Amino acid sequence: MKAFIVQFPFGVAAFDDKNQLVEKALFPKKPQTAAKSLLRTEQGKLSDQTTSLITLLKNIDYDTFIFASGKLAEEAQRRLKVTVEVTTPAQAAVLNSRMADIALESGFVADQQELDSWNRNVSMELSKLRIKGATGKRDLIAAQGIQTLDSLDQTVNLFMGRLREWYGIYFPELDRLVEKHETYARLVMNLGNRDNFTLENLEAEGLPKERTQLINKAADSSMGADISERDLEQVQALAKDVLVFYTLRKNMDEYVDKTMEEMAPNIRAVAGALLGARMISIAGSLQNLAMRPASTIQVLGAEKALFRSLKTGARPPKHGLIFQHTLLHDAKRWQRGKIARVIAGKLAIAARADAFGNGHYIGDNLKEDINKRIDEIREKYKEPPPPKEPKPKEKREGFERKERNFSYRESGEHREGEQRFQRREPFRDGERQPFQKKPPREGPPKGGKRRRKQWRDKRGNQS
Repeated sequence: MKAFIVQFPFGVAAFDDKNQLVEKALFPKKPQTAAKSLLRTEQGKLSDQTTSLITLLKNIDYDTFIFASGKLAEEAQRRLKVTVEVTTPAQAAVLNSRMADIALESGFVADQQELDSWNRNVSMELSKLRIKGATGKRDLIAAQGIQTLDSLDQTVNLFMGRLREWYGIYFPELDRLVEKHETYARLVMNLGNRDNFTLENLEAEGLPKERTQLINKAADSSMGADISERDLEQVQALAKDVLVFYTLRKNMDEYVDKTMEEMAPNIRAVAGALLGARMISIAGSLQNLAMRPASTIQVLGAEKALFRSLKTGARPPKHGLIFQHTLLHDAKRWQRGKIARVIAGKLAIAARADAFGNGHYIGDNLKEDINKRIDEIREKYKEPPPPKEPKPKEKREGFERKERNFSYRESGEHREGEQRFQRREPFRDGERQPFQKKPPREGPPKGGKRRRKQWRDKRGNQS
C-alpha cells in the first residue's frame, strides 16, 4: 500500500490513496522545536517525527511512501530502506489545503484563531533559524577576515608614516637606508638612541653586513636634531604598538588562509587565499560568485571603468581585481587580456566546484591547465602587436551645410538666394589680371552738410 507523507507546521501526517488520514506525528507545543524540525525538512533531512511515522506505517503493511520533496524522498530511501515516490504539485496542494481540519481533528488546537497564532510563532522562529544559518556561513567569515586584513594594512601604513616623520627629526638618514616598515619599527624600539646603532647591535637585529655598515656610518655623522629621553620613549612606544599590529596582521593572514582552505580549496588553489577571499567579499558570498559568468569575474572590482566605457564609448577594462594574481600582474602588457580570460574561466569553475561540488577538489587540475595555457600565450604572443592604422574618413557627397545667408554643397555648386553659380577656379600662373584702380566716385560724397558744401565749391571753381 501507498502512503502520502505531508509536512504541516504542527506535525507530520500520512494519507492513504483516498486522501483519508491514516496516522500522524505531532510536534511538541514549543515553536522553537517545531521550527528546528521544519528546517531539517527544508534541508532535505528527515525529522524525528517523520522517521517515527514511517517506521509505524511499515509495521501496518505500508510499503511505498510518497513525498512532496525529491530530496526528502531520496533521504528516506537511503536511511530507512523503503520504496519512495514523488507526488505531483496538484496532489500536494490538495493535501496541504486540509491543514486546518487535521489540526482541529487531532486536537492540537482548539479553534482557528489558536492555529493562526501557532503558525505565526513557528514562522517567526523558522525565519530566525534561516537568518542564523545564512549569517553563519564560512564564506561571510572569510570576507570579514579579508576586510579586517585590509583595514590593518591601512592602519599600519598610517602609523608608520607618522613614525618615520617623528623619528626622522632625530635620525633622518635611517629613513632611506631601511625600506621595510617592520624592520624600521623594530630598530626604533630596540635601539632608539643613535649611539646604540653599532655594528654588533645591528647584526643582532638580522640586518646584512653591508647595510649595517651604512647605518652605523650614518648614525655617527647624522645631521638630526637632539631629542630628549622623554620624547624618545614616546617614539619607541609608538614603534612597539606598530609591531603589535604587524603580529596581528600575520595572525589574520594565517587565519584567512586556513579558512579558505576549509571553505573554498579550489579557489585558493587557483587564485590564492587572499585574492579568493577578496573576490568572495566583493561578490557578497561564495554562492553569488559561483553564479556569475567568467566575463563578470574577469572585471569584478572594475565596475566604474566598465560603466564609464558603456556610457562614453571608451575602451572597456580588461581586468579588475583579478589583476592582483601573480601570473597576470607579472605578464607583459599585450598578454594581460588573454591571461585574464584564462584565469577568470578557471576561477568560475573553481567557485562552482566549491559552492555546489560537496567537497570535490579539482584545484590542481585547474592550476595545471592555467599554466599550460599561459605558456602557449607567452610563446604565441612574444612581440607586441603592430599599432593599428587610423581609418580614412570618407567624404560624404551632397551634404549641405548652411552659413549665414548662403549655403553650399561639397559637390562644388554654390547657392545664394535663388541664384546658383559654379565655384571659380583659382588663377594659374600668368593669367592674373593687373591691378586696376577703381574709377572715382561721381556725385556728392557721403557725410555731413559741410563736406557736401566743400565738394560743390570745389566743382564750381573747376568749372
